[in-house]
Amino acid sequence: MAGVGMALLSGVADAGSTPENLTFLEKPITPEQIALGNDVYAEFCASCHGANLEGQKNWKRRLDTGRMPAPPHDASGHTWRHSDQELFAITKFGVGAVVPGYESDMPAFEDVLSDEEIIAVLGYIKSVWSDEERAFQHNLNPKDGRAK
Repeated sequence: MAGVGMALLSGVADAGSTPENLTFLEKPITPEQIALGNDVYAEFCASCHGANLEGQKNWKRRLDTGRMPAPPHDASGHTWRHSDQELFAITKFGVGAVVPGYESDMPAFEDVLSDEEIIAVLGYIKSVWSDEERAFQHNLNPKDGRAK
């Protein structure tokens, strides 16, 4: 029963299905990956990006340090406007891997999370997007798995 409740909360119709276009580099994201992603997100990401993916308050305004607050991962943010490769690189290696010289409070998770855990977190985040956001983001990804 808890699996079904989790699936409903994350935008999945039931424990045996996932939303359309819920893939990572053209590989389907499973309900089990979404559940793992939810758990990993809660432990490592929610403290900054919000338990409900809402991001930090005033996330578009620089902090006193000159750095940007953690953005939301829901429809109000811009996560869905980045390709799978970019999202993976940002999570694993830090924002500077995609935007050279950019300083961020977000740490790189290379030595903290496995590739599978990173993909699961990204799958969980993508599972809460609307069909339109998921389709938009899906179209940013190369169809052969290579970077654009």
